[in-house]
Amino acid sequence: MSALNPKPKQVIGMTDLVDFPDLKLFDAQAKVDTGAYTSALHCKDVRLVRAGGKQKLRFELIDKTGDKVKRFYSDEFSQRMIRNSFGVAEKRYVIQTRIVLFGRTIRAEFTLADREQLKNPILLGRKLLRNRFIVDVSQKNLSYTAKASNRPTIAKPATSPE
Repeated sequence: MSALNPKPKQVIGMTDLVDFPDLKLFDAQAKVDTGAYTSALHCKDVRLVRAGGKQKLRFELIDKTGDKVKRFYSDEFSQRMIRNSFGVAEKRYVIQTRIVLFGRTIRAEFTLADREQLKNPILLGRKLLRNRFIVDVSQKNLSYTAKASNRPTIAKPATSPE
């Protein structure tokens, strides 16, 4: 689309259930936060490790049941000063990964943070939202609802007349 005819923006609600195919994380609870510039992903045990002679970033994601920990390694990461919700600047690791919203796959940056004390494990910030979405705070789970309505239904097996 040209600058004169920009792509229409999708309406997103205040919260949604999102997918991260690279991290094998699906239907994860996310909060849209227009006050945050960068998006954030709840992680534990974020640290640098040596693997195969290279320095990698290791982090753990907890699935939505809270039982299973998934460990990931990335050799593509950066570190950045981020101002947290209390206004305090802290150094965080940043990764790029794919997120799926409204059937659309978006490559975006996420800071890795311990969000255990917060209601939503994922925060979607302005950088991800800009030029793609309009936020309607009265709505929720619009992407998830659209995904669920597009799922094929499983046909029941035909019963044989007896």
